Amino acid sequence: MKLSVLFGGVSYEHEISIVSAITIKQKLNNKVKIEHFIFLDSNHEFYVIESENMKSKYFSSFDYKKAKKIEIGVGGFYENSFLGKKKLLNSGIILNLVHGADGEDGVLSGLLDFCRIQYIGPRLEASMLSYNKYLTKVYAQEKGIQTLPYYVYNRKSELRIPFEFPYIIKPTCLGSSIGINIAHNEEELEYAFDSAFEFTNEVIIEPFVKGVKEYNLAGAKIQDDFIFSIIEEPVKKDLLGFDDKYLDFSRTGEVTNADVTDSLKSQLQQAFKKIYNNIFEGALIRCDFFIIDNKVYLNEINPVPGSMANYLFSDFESVIHQLSSTLPKKSNIKIDYQYINKIQRSKGK
Repeated sequence: MKLSVLFGGVSYEHEISIVSAITIKQKLNNKVKIEHFIFLDSNHEFYVIESENMKSKYFSSFDYKKAKKIEIGVGGFYENSFLGKKKLLNSGIILNLVHGADGEDGVLSGLLDFCRIQYIGPRLEASMLSYNKYLTKVYAQEKGIQTLPYYVYNRKSELRIPFEFPYIIKPTCLGSSIGINIAHNEEELEYAFDSAFEFTNEVIIEPFVKGVKEYNLAGAKIQDDFIFSIIEEPVKKDLLGFDDKYLDFSRTGEVTNADVTDSLKSQLQQAFKKIYNNIFEGALIRCDFFIIDNKVYLNEINPVPGSMANYLFSDFESVIHQLSSTLPKKSNIKIDYQYINKIQRSKGK
């Protein structure tokens, strides 16, 4: 099968997306053929990047501007020629590898759907629910999955946190640990707000539970069956920073399967199924869970996980291949103007 990788975007996670795309290049080379690397730059312009130029310095030096510029349109991407627009051939299915804004907030999902381009990634509704941490909690609770208590705050609202220190403060709509801090007292809380509000107008505050067990599980629904990754227990650290996440996103080697009981494994998989439901069809996602008092809590949903969580699968390429064959399709709505014509005939026009 043929695939084109779409990466970049205008977000604080732009560089993370580049790292992910470079990593994916190493992982797809047998059952899945990468036809094109399509880069979305900070001006929302698309470029086709040659495979040999998929190196971080090529982007940081702005050498990518020497690459062929293309435009998105109905059915795919196009390049301008002397004879007008020419369709970029063999682009195949698009793999949405844009992290953060543009890629995970629904902007590109809506654009790709509008242009009738098939793609692997979250659809508009799934993006909206998973990009906003407040909506993620509401959604999880609706599906019967527990979450930590939370409090949403912006600078215009009155601060009345309903639980005790320590807190963890997160921008409502950012990933990769950007703007996240732990506060043990009022002074640290003020710093945490200053840090978060550099990136966002709204934060979500949760009680910080030290030493909590964490597990990550990735997967996708293929027709009526689920493909699950191994269960990962992340390296224990109170708070992973941006640099930790940056390095984490470049992983290609498999990780060790967490030492969990069959009962806990089943609980995590069942929770994943409830979250994925039908709304995430067409996407490979990763869910991050907490275990508190033997109960499963959802921490967050990663609708476009770093490097597509390739390191959690023994045969990542097969997963992408299978997922690409069962992508959801929009209904073809026929516009025939019957109603308008009927009214005009009744009026004798």
